[in-house]
Amino acid sequence: MRQLILGGARSGKSRYAEAQAATSGLAVVYIATAQAGDGEMQRRIAHHRERRPAEWACVEEPLHLAAALQHHAAPDVCLLVDCLTLWLSNLLFTGVAATQAEAGQALDCPLFAAETGALLAALPTLPGRIILVSNEVGCGIVPMHPVSRLFADEQGRLNQRAAAICEEVRLIAAGLPLALKG
Repeated sequence: MRQLILGGARSGKSRYAEAQAATSGLAVVYIATAQAGDGEMQRRIAHHRERRPAEWACVEEPLHLAAALQHHAAPDVCLLVDCLTLWLSNLLFTGVAATQAEAGQALDCPLFAAETGALLAALPTLPGRIILVSNEVGCGIVPMHPVSRLFADEQGRLNQRAAAICEEVRLIAAGLPLALKG
């Protein structure tokens, strides 16, 4: 089963996803996409690490998410990806997408296209349970900055495409899950 957990910042989506993984009855592999680029992010990562059970395996993969999922997926494994939002941001800023947006150019980033395409192609084929965590960023105003607009647009598109593939989708607000699908 594939499950997408959406929510805003500090909505409780990661805690909800972790609880789903913990009660799955499967071995859990936590796939972390964050990169500790500054002190604040280091503290956020440490907070997430402290919450996870010691028996969960952890794989850090900031870019090649589909390959990591394919490598670790198994019928008796629950893969928890936290989160698609940071992964998307990593792709936009590692490749040329952010620079293109800043210059007012159309998105033409082979890394971004290849990795998002690989993820969406891999998801339906993976054995076991897959839990994806992602931010819902489309509830606010349209951002003024071109890079922020590109990010919000691409995050919305990715969430829609992942939701279409997943059997279950939950929106988390104030720590409470709302069933959107399944």
